[in-house]
Amino acid sequence: MAGRRLKSIVASGALALIAPLLTGASGVTPTFEARVLAMHNAERARMGVGPLRWDPALAVSAQRWADALAATGRFEHAPENRFSPEGENLWAGTKGYFAPEAMVDAWIREKKYFRQGTFPNNSTTGEVEDVGHYTQLIWRATGEVGCAKASSGREDILVCRYAEAGNYIGEKVL
Repeated sequence: MAGRRLKSIVASGALALIAPLLTGASGVTPTFEARVLAMHNAERARMGVGPLRWDPALAVSAQRWADALAATGRFEHAPENRFSPEGENLWAGTKGYFAPEAMVDAWIREKKYFRQGTFPNNSTTGEVEDVGHYTQLIWRATGEVGCAKASSGREDILVCRYAEAGNYIGEKVL
């Protein structure tokens, strides 16, 4: 079992590393979805967590919220559906400046403050806000993700939705 898991992790990491080379050689540009998913799964592989699958319904939900944020100029989490909770990560930055990989990497960089354990006691700073995006990204029980980008006059906004939602108090991240 451990050998199979290690092989899966190595394969996921290798694919994430060579995908740009393969697509460059063929002249095919990877899609937004593939690029965002590859960033998520490369970090999950580094942490020994299984890969996420792309969920089109989550992506549609994320697109609706990203569009709403872009249209209103607000930057806040969507109201939670208590009957079907989804995790959510938000990012915003200068319009046209950041690649999808850089957007997701902003969440991955929270790793420097992450420590293993029971949520919300996973931050070396003592502030859950310093690791909350990262813990959702690597949450062991999360299996699906869907993301979308929208633009306002000045900003690009990335919304990623996750199922099963993460960041539950009293549960282990990994």
